[in-house]
Amino acid sequence: MDDRMRVSSDSQKIFWPLVREVSEDERLMLEGRLGDFELLYAEVEPRSGRSKSIFEELEGKLSPSQLASLPHSYDIVGDIAVLEIPPELSDQQFLVGESVLRVHKNIKVVLAKAGKVDGVARVRRFTHLAGENRTTTLHRENDCVFRLDLASVYFSPRLVTEHARVARQVLPGEVVVDLFAGVGPFSILIAKRVDARVYAIDINESAVELLKQNIHLNKVDGRVFPIMGDARRVVDGKLYSQADRVIMNLPAEAENFIDVACRAIKPEGGTIHYYQFSPSPDIMEEAVDALVRGVEANSRRVVKILERRRVRPSAPREWQVVVDAQIR
Repeated sequence: MDDRMRVSSDSQKIFWPLVREVSEDERLMLEGRLGDFELLYAEVEPRSGRSKSIFEELEGKLSPSQLASLPHSYDIVGDIAVLEIPPELSDQQFLVGESVLRVHKNIKVVLAKAGKVDGVARVRRFTHLAGENRTTTLHRENDCVFRLDLASVYFSPRLVTEHARVARQVLPGEVVVDLFAGVGPFSILIAKRVDARVYAIDINESAVELLKQNIHLNKVDGRVFPIMGDARRVVDGKLYSQADRVIMNLPAEAENFIDVACRAIKPEGGTIHYYQFSPSPDIMEEAVDALVRGVEANSRRVVKILERRRVRPSAPREWQVVVDAQIR
C-alpha cells in the first residue's frame, strides 16, 4: 500500500495525491485490483499536521535520482512492511527501512525481498532492514486473522479482494477443495462465511502447521480440514470426485494440475477457479484457452466461463489472472 494513500470513512472512496493523470496501464491495474470503479480528479488543500511520506523523510538524505527510485508502494503484512529495493538503492536500503519505521508507527519490522518465490514450498528470502528482527506476525483481513512466518510460507496481502470474491460464490453445503491452501486465506474465509466443507491441501509442512493454528484462531474447526501432501496424491487417494468447487491458486504451475482439478470435481460437474501468470497481450484469452485445453484433455468439458479477470500485476508487463469455469 502506498504510504500516502488515504481511505475515506465510508470505505467507498480512496484519495490519492498525484502529480499527473493516471496512465491507461495504471487504470487497468486499478481495474484488476478494484473491479468496477470511477476515477475522479480534484484539487485539495494540504492537511496540516499530516504524517510525512518516506519521500519527505528522506529528502536531503538521498540524491534526487535516488529519491526518484524509492519504492512507491510496498506490502504490509500484519506489522511487517515488505519492500522491493531497486539496485540503485542497495547501498541505502537500511536508511530506507528506518524511514518506513519512522513514517508508519504501526510497523515494527521492515524487510526487503532478496529473491523470487521459489521451490515447491513457495518461499522467498528476505533481508532485514529495520525494526525487530523477526519474520512472524499476525495479519488480519476479511474479518479473519492469520498467524504467518514470511520466511517459511507464501502469503500475499494483494489477494485480499480475490479471497473475498471467491468466498462469496460458495453455497451452503458445498464441498470445496483448495489445492494449494497455504495458511488458509481462501479456505478459512469460506468456512467463516458459509456452512461448507473445505479440504485445504498444501505440500509445505510449515504452511500446514500454521494453517492448523489459523483454523483454531478463526473458530472453523470441523469445517476446514488441513491435509499436508502433494495435491495430486491427496486428490487421487482421498478426494476423488468429491468437490463441488476447486481453487487452483498456484499461477506459476496451475496448468500442470488441471487434470487433478478435473478428478476432484464430482461426476455431475462443478466450478474451477483457475489462476495463471500471463505476459501475453491477450492475457485473458491465453488463460481461458489453457484451461479449456486442459479440461478437454481429461474427458471433461467447460460448460460456461463464469468470469475472467485480472487479479494483480505480478511483474512488468505480466499479470496474475483468474478464470472461473463451470465444468462437467
